[in-house]
Amino acid sequence: MKRKFSDRANWRRILRKSYTCLSMDGDEFRGLVTMYRIHELREPLWKEYNGRRMCLADRGYLWMQHFPRGEHFVVTTMFDDKNRVVQWYIDICKTQGLTDQQVPWFDDLYLDVVVLPSGEVFLLDEDELEDAVRQGIVTGKDAALARKTAGRLLSTIRNGRFRYFTLSLKHRKALVTQSGEVSET
Repeated sequence: MKRKFSDRANWRRILRKSYTCLSMDGDEFRGLVTMYRIHELREPLWKEYNGRRMCLADRGYLWMQHFPRGEHFVVTTMFDDKNRVVQWYIDICKTQGLTDQQVPWFDDLYLDVVVLPSGEVFLLDEDELEDAVRQGIVTGKDAALARKTAGRLLSTIRNGRFRYFTLSLKHRKALVTQSGEVSET
């Protein structure tokens, strides 16, 4: 199982960034929200979905992550340099936590759900989950948790009840203003 950190401290592609983490405890959302603004990077990050090439990381892009308390997923909303959503990337995880430096992390269970602004939905890395189970990296119980969580998310998305589509837009606007996007490195 891979532990992933929201500050992406080891992401060699990035030369200069701003990062902030805020705790939210409201009626709409309880958990942590991080913002990772890319100022300079070695080269853009591209991904292809259904034959369409998309830029996921470039100068001026903002990655906002929601770490909902008590859930087995983390939602990353990727915004381009014009504040348009590029994609929502949902990591299925076993658990979430905080480092001593207050940096959120999660233990990745390989399955991912990607939603594009066009409405296209993709379930990714089922083969990686199966390989991890075969290699003993992930237990059968954890794999079942990952599949159940992914199924619940896919159902919520298809039924139009996935609140992170609207929350990400609302929180980006509010949090960018509130935070001033401090701690550039």
